[in-house]
Amino acid sequence: MEHGFAASEIDTSRAHPARMYNAYLGGKDNYATDREAVRRVLQTGPAVRDTARANRAFLQRAVRFLAGEAGIRQFIDIGTGIPAAGNVHEVAAQAAAGTRVVYVDNDPIVHVHANALLTGSGTTRIVLADLREPRAILRHPKVGELIDFSKPVALLLAAIVHFLTDDENPADILGVLRDALPAGSFLVLSHGTADFRTEAAQQAAAVYDQATSTMTLRSHAQIEAFFDGWKLIEPGLVQMPLWRPYSRPARPKDLSQIWGYGGVGRRNT
Repeated sequence: MEHGFAASEIDTSRAHPARMYNAYLGGKDNYATDREAVRRVLQTGPAVRDTARANRAFLQRAVRFLAGEAGIRQFIDIGTGIPAAGNVHEVAAQAAAGTRVVYVDNDPIVHVHANALLTGSGTTRIVLADLREPRAILRHPKVGELIDFSKPVALLLAAIVHFLTDDENPADILGVLRDALPAGSFLVLSHGTADFRTEAAQQAAAVYDQATSTMTLRSHAQIEAFFDGWKLIEPGLVQMPLWRPYSRPARPKDLSQIWGYGGVGRRNT
């Protein structure tokens, strides 16, 4: 059942990445286990909070670009997390009224919060599903209600692919999603890295070993490989504050606190 969950169906005994992300951003929709995990992450990697904020700002800029300049009118946001101000549908609607957004997350708590937020909206849907099962997402009836796969779609994978291990074949998962989208579609992807403070980043990521999903940090080259079949648009795959900033670019000192890359690619064929 999608619209209500028994307490036994919601695991609060282990931290969940979506609720931890909510805590990084200062939200209240999290549990003691999530806050304790966040405390441990920030002990070894205080930059993770800045990285989470930079990720959200990057996603918002990318959505504004896609709904505004690129003319995209339908979005699939996988790993959406717990709703907060400035959600994808709100940002997109500022650029183009009537833009359709399907949110996907595997946490029942996210699903409950999103359903409450989206009640009465004809241009948004929330789907309880997992990135690890891309075909189930594509076949989901709520996705089919809003998304016309004969027209360009923006696929949003913000801070989610690093929760796939190498053994789960993330490139294959992304390939299934890519191949379902027509030419003119876009991929927005951000991903954690240990390229800048290797030991601290790895120690912070290790906290997720006890959460519902482990975290796999990857290099710039490994993350760029996820854009196979997409043409990266300027400025390419960069630290998130450097992707089309509204004001002057971040200083090197500030960038040292951003442990993640972001990029946007266009499907030309």
